[in-house]
Amino acid sequence: MSWTGVLWPTFALLPRLAAGTEPQPGMHRWARRLLPALGVELEVAGHPRKDIPLWVANHLSWVDPVALMSLRPMGTIAKGEVTGYPLIGRWARKSGLHFVDRDDAGSRAAALVGFAASLREGRDMLLFPEGTTTRGERLAPFYEGGLRAVYELGLPAQPFRLSSPAPHYPWTGDETLLPHLRTLLTTRTPVTVVAEAPLHPAGFESPDQWIAAFRTALEPRSPDVR
Repeated sequence: MSWTGVLWPTFALLPRLAAGTEPQPGMHRWARRLLPALGVELEVAGHPRKDIPLWVANHLSWVDPVALMSLRPMGTIAKGEVTGYPLIGRWARKSGLHFVDRDDAGSRAAALVGFAASLREGRDMLLFPEGTTTRGERLAPFYEGGLRAVYELGLPAQPFRLSSPAPHYPWTGDETLLPHLRTLLTTRTPVTVVAEAPLHPAGFESPDQWIAAFRTALEPRSPDVR
């Protein structure tokens, strides 16, 4: 685990992002290389369905999308601050991500339009409906727009529940990126992702019932219960 291990896959990815070519496969390859470089040991339980267009997960850390994107190529909605991150921010908009300022209603609406358009065009996507990270003790309230849009599109989605026994894994509040990155580089970090059964809008009478099913699927469980 070293800075070299983190920087090399990032620099290797930049030319493709700058050219705007193969953004989602490029991010997938980057995530596969970056995750072990960060010292994250990913355990996958259940059966991730690569034929399901949308994966939906709870949100603990900036590492969550890296962990899930290491399993397959897909885009996602990310907070606008990502564009200011060292090294990758300049190219991030070409990577298959849709950016949002969650305090700006217009930005939220634009991000949802782009997100739904990507799904309609056949791109696989990842959604964190909490819209913010937590320490994993309970779910935050959902930003429901993404799930409502997918319900209207009639597309299935698969819930993924992330957890880690490492107290340093969650990245919340006012924590900054580089100190958290340094901690990851010097500490073993086991992370478990549990793939739950896919959910289809056709099985629910309303979008409210559909959203409630995702809350149930993503609720934190005790360590010995999956």
